[in-house]
Amino acid sequence: MYPTLLLLHSLFRWLVLLFLCYAIARSYRGYYSKSEFSFFDNKIRHWTATIAHIQLVLGILVYIKSPIIQYYFSDFENLISNWELTFFGIFHFILMLIAIVIITIGSAKAKRKTTASEKFKTMLIWFSIALVIIFTAIPWPFSPLANRPYIRMF
Repeated sequence: MYPTLLLLHSLFRWLVLLFLCYAIARSYRGYYSKSEFSFFDNKIRHWTATIAHIQLVLGILVYIKSPIIQYYFSDFENLISNWELTFFGIFHFILMLIAIVIITIGSAKAKRKTTASEKFKTMLIWFSIALVIIFTAIPWPFSPLANRPYIRMF
């Protein structure tokens, strides 16, 4: 079960990034061109938050089942100095959780705004902040914090 969850979590990362970047690009274009907030824009807002929540659930399941996390918390006091284990044990989880909360707040606030300009601006700000946090917390192959391949299967 763990390898399947890890693969899904790894693949879903790309879907989250794709939707988040697309939502930010549409928000930027909509805000600066003073476009109307369309039905499609609303769907992008909604699906960006939904896909982020699905990724969160997958991430929590991976976290619970992960042998790395189980090992980390089995000897927390001695392993806290191991930066890569600490990254996955604490920082990755907390930063991603914060990013999802920011996406959720941004989506809810944008939904409740009355003008198209306010909706676009709200999405642009909140989703951009979340994207920066996500980019920081992803264990990229080139990351000095902790690195993993672009798609992880095991």
